[in-house]
Amino acid sequence: MSKTIIKFEGHNYFRQRLVMATLSGRPVRIEKIRSEDDNPGLKDYEANFLRLLEKVTNGSHLEINYTGTAVFYKPGIIVGGKIQHDCGTARGVGYFLEALIALAPFGKLPMNALLTGITTNNLDISVDTIRTVTLMQLKRFGFEDGLELKINKRGAPPLGGGEVVFKCPIIRALKPLQFIDEGRIKRIRGIAYCTRVSPQTANRLVDSARSVLNRYIPDIYIYTDVFKGAESGKSPGFALTLVAESTTGALLSAELAANPGETPEDIGKKCAKMLLEEVNKGGCFDSVCQWVGLLMMVLGPEDVSKIRIGKISPFTIQYLRDLKSFFGVTFKIRPDPENKTILMACMGTGYVNVNKKTT
Repeated sequence: MSKTIIKFEGHNYFRQRLVMATLSGRPVRIEKIRSEDDNPGLKDYEANFLRLLEKVTNGSHLEINYTGTAVFYKPGIIVGGKIQHDCGTARGVGYFLEALIALAPFGKLPMNALLTGITTNNLDISVDTIRTVTLMQLKRFGFEDGLELKINKRGAPPLGGGEVVFKCPIIRALKPLQFIDEGRIKRIRGIAYCTRVSPQTANRLVDSARSVLNRYIPDIYIYTDVFKGAESGKSPGFALTLVAESTTGALLSAELAANPGETPEDIGKKCAKMLLEEVNKGGCFDSVCQWVGLLMMVLGPEDVSKIRIGKISPFTIQYLRDLKSFFGVTFKIRPDPENKTILMACMGTGYVNVNKKTT
């Protein structure tokens, strides 16, 4: 693959472009980053993300211009290993974790990352959804044991104080995936957590969610997770994560964290309706995990992979364009009029992690 510099403009999709550049080894230049804003250039959390990339890789070369409106990134090799990173309070831990999930399997050493910050907010994917859905979707591509995410402390916005440990083994090559049978929903599981508020809050979340979902399916179990003392972070908060599992193992999720002034009843009902909306869209990969499926299909062996998704989100549309820019892979997209879902198929690039010895 040619090492010509790929150029982009604007601050959107900043993270995914740097991750793809690192995986493909292609240098990238991103210009006009908020150049028209009153406060131009990179935000703190984006600079923080660049620092995380430097920790995970070796030999990466970064140039940022004086105003922070242009970034040149020449990727090095992915090392992995043991890292510690403070994610700050502008974005959730999920913002940084998603990038690590994409990079960690192709490192030199198995990753053991300790991340601190906000564990659940309404801006980024929560650590609960990553643990129960994203990592499960990743396992379909041939991961063995050792892939885990442990939540040591919760951290609600605005002050955070949460702590998670992400462990990921290295893999030599992925397996192709054919996952187009979405099945029917057989059970719903969930996690209702609360920190620095009355423990009864978690039960109220569960009851309100069940009041909506019990009409559709009897097999519902929502765990209550009440954190006390040092493990409860620095701010009060509560949130609900729901996951619907189908007969074929497809996972569809919804999550909602409380904003100031909202009651647990509001959150429970709203989150349950969001889950029903996600189930209505259908597919084997839900909206927040579409990127995992597509990226791993592209990095898979030179064989056809095929998945079914419910509705292509605007984020996924841009993700497909960026995959084409970096890896030269185009997807065959076929709508299925029967159940209004979409079949995505592509030929993998045969990506191999040369650091992992063949056994």
